[in-house]
Amino acid sequence: MHDTPRPHDLLWGMPREQLPADAPAWAVAVLAAGQPVVVRRARVAAGLVAVGLRGATRDQRLAALMPIEAISRRLAPEALLARQASEDLPVFRVLAEIRPLLDALGYVWGVTGSAGFQLATGLPTAHPDSDLDLLLRTEHPLPRSEARPLLQLLERRACRVDLQLETPLGGVALSEWASGAARVMVKTADGPRLVGDPWKAERAA
Repeated sequence: MHDTPRPHDLLWGMPREQLPADAPAWAVAVLAAGQPVVVRRARVAAGLVAVGLRGATRDQRLAALMPIEAISRRLAPEALLARQASEDLPVFRVLAEIRPLLDALGYVWGVTGSAGFQLATGLPTAHPDSDLDLLLRTEHPLPRSEARPLLQLLERRACRVDLQLETPLGGVALSEWASGAARVMVKTADGPRLVGDPWKAERAA
């Protein structure tokens, strides 16, 4: 596994003392229950990792910082593909449908969002209307000629599939890259950036 926590990794072991002083009760309960936190994009001091806590509802989200030395366990999105869902929901049916298609591409990919959190914890975080959030690790440029048919593979499914390309610069929506737009939005540790090519932009940064 990659040594440094990366965006969308799930981490266990965050101490309650790391929560902000005004943290809501639900966030305290999340850590008390031993639930993981999710790595988010932000530039932080050495020895820390930016994380987010998620509660039972969509509005229950809290940003925090976690000491790297406190990490007791880590799961990357690609590690969740080996897990079976306990519920028969559209997101999990679609995941099963497209898995062989994505595996055949030869890229490393995984599950994030509510479906990934449920696969990791067994908690019922996904629901019948959930999107299926996926991540595709693209260390090298993904030609737009390949991005377009990939997007078509994911369309017209029983749920919306939102695939993000993880480039060296940051995260790019597959749909945006496949659109042929002159500039695309990249989620970076320093905030969103509009660039023409996220792979070349990373080398120039």
